[in-house]
Amino acid sequence: MNAYTHNTAPNLFIDIDGIKYAYRTFGNDTGIPLLLLQHFTGTLDNWDPIVTNGLAKHFKVILFDNKGIGASTGETPDNIGTMAQDAISFTKALGIGRINILGFSMGGFIAQQITLDAPDLVDKLILAGTGPKGGERISEIMGPLTESSSMDPYEQKLFLFYGKTETSRTLGKRSLDRINKRKINRDPETGLPAVQAQLASILNWAQPADDSLERLTKIKQPTFIVNGSNDTIVPTINSYIMFQNMPDAKLSLYPDSGHGAIFQFPELFLTESIAFLKSH
Repeated sequence: MNAYTHNTAPNLFIDIDGIKYAYRTFGNDTGIPLLLLQHFTGTLDNWDPIVTNGLAKHFKVILFDNKGIGASTGETPDNIGTMAQDAISFTKALGIGRINILGFSMGGFIAQQITLDAPDLVDKLILAGTGPKGGERISEIMGPLTESSSMDPYEQKLFLFYGKTETSRTLGKRSLDRINKRKINRDPETGLPAVQAQLASILNWAQPADDSLERLTKIKQPTFIVNGSNDTIVPTINSYIMFQNMPDAKLSLYPDSGHGAIFQFPELFLTESIAFLKSH
């Protein structure tokens, strides 16, 4: 174990072909490392510390800013395929030959593409709040984004990630307060050009794909799929579609929750995900 936690791990950088990628790593140095891939606009500082610190008790956790996000340099790609290739290059540059991946939302799109492009690199997958290429109603993301565009950032995250009930919102507020707790060396917020490029990549991923289900059947790795009961960003039905079509997948849906279910129920998510990653 290194002594760092989510809120104390230093910002590290690695140069790959002139691009400086920002990352943080902490936790248990034994076993297969766990790469965390973040949601649309998310940076190193948008993970819930309960989740990352809980995972780090058992695994080496690597938080990663892809090209043009947070403190990483370069121009953010406008497609998931290039983002996946950049993440593969980053992983190999760290000298890692085998990795587990937790992909949340857009990070789950990237995780699927990494697994298809470099299957020998990936041991296990956790896919949270995400869906397959060409998935159900992913293209409707502009609706909630537009509806919440005039809200302040805190209220917008509550609206996008949590349910409308007081219970879900209260647990969401607790998570956001934990996420905002780090004050030193916080990652820069994602800028407008990167936001636009990421949005283009999501809308491209959302386009109907004739090979959508066939792609899922090619992901042979053990996969844990998790979501809220009513995800309005990547509709929950997509989690069930992935579960039905991936050969070695398990599915867990959490009650009275939305896109941010893993942050609303961090202890439950940790219990299930740690057991999954440690299973044979």
